[in-house]
Amino acid sequence: MTEAPAFDLADAEWLAHRYVESDDAVRFVHLARHEHEDHAFLIDSLLGPRPTSPDLPAGPLLNQPRGRLHFLFHSAFCGSTLLTRALSIPGVAMGLSEPAILNDVVGYRRRGAPPAAVARAADLGLRLLGRPFGPGEAVVVKPSNILNPLAELLMALEDQAQALFLYAPLETFLVSVARKGLHCRAWVRELLEGYVQDNFVHLGFAPNDYFRLTDMQVAAVGWLAQHQHFQALSARLGGRIASLDADRLTDQPAAAIAAVSGHFGFDLDAAEIAGGPAFNRNSKSGAAYSPAARRVDYEAARSSYGEEIAMVVAWAEAVASNVGLSLDGPNPLPVQA
Repeated sequence: MTEAPAFDLADAEWLAHRYVESDDAVRFVHLARHEHEDHAFLIDSLLGPRPTSPDLPAGPLLNQPRGRLHFLFHSAFCGSTLLTRALSIPGVAMGLSEPAILNDVVGYRRRGAPPAAVARAADLGLRLLGRPFGPGEAVVVKPSNILNPLAELLMALEDQAQALFLYAPLETFLVSVARKGLHCRAWVRELLEGYVQDNFVHLGFAPNDYFRLTDMQVAAVGWLAQHQHFQALSARLGGRIASLDADRLTDQPAAAIAAVSGHFGFDLDAAEIAGGPAFNRNSKSGAAYSPAARRVDYEAARSSYGEEIAMVVAWAEAVASNVGLSLDGPNPLPVQA
């Protein structure tokens, strides 16, 4: 464990890490700015032992002023970790990848906390995560996609925030699920279970129907539920929410970064970022990686699972048609070729 400076609430390197529900308190851990690059997600299992603050009562922390914060919502397996890192430019912004304190809000809600208490816990987390890492900097929070049912609440609390919904097209998403194997097929079932508990799925299924679905159909239902939600939310919030097809991000990185930068109001060099390390290594493992290598990997998965995926895509298109749902993202960012 590395040594850390004394706790200072004004120092954003003291990350607001966990909401301690039993004590209505917040636990901070020290994570230097450069250390964020080593962790795909800001969760205990990846952060490991770290310098920790005493648990601080939530009440006084709710007086923390809001920073300049934006959201990167996502549907999973779409380059959201990559984009979070790409936008982490000193002097411009800092990206926070799936902070655990927001996951705690989901758990709090699912255990039956009243809506006002859930909103208070979310407000607390956002105020603390929004502390700038440098003068004039913004913070881009990429919540886990288990937070997607709470996206409207988060946008209401941060009423000056812009949001991006990053998604992989359905076929690409299903290829990702297939190539990641059994643990990912189990994960999409866990995700859908939570979404059903959150009353997030409105696609015409009865509760028992889910037991009859294959793993890939379950994955597609979770994907459809997220698109349905963000299309409805975009209709209510207008230009505050835009979407980006992840294939555009990997195929045209400089143009996509420029479009995202404009949406968030950032001044950065998109071409330099597109040629930098974020786009030349695996965002989870840190190993060297490239768009060409990604294409090879995905084509291999298509050759193995293509028939199953094609059948599920056709089925999902019919499900979407039955409820009047487009498979395109809402308010797509203009990515100039």
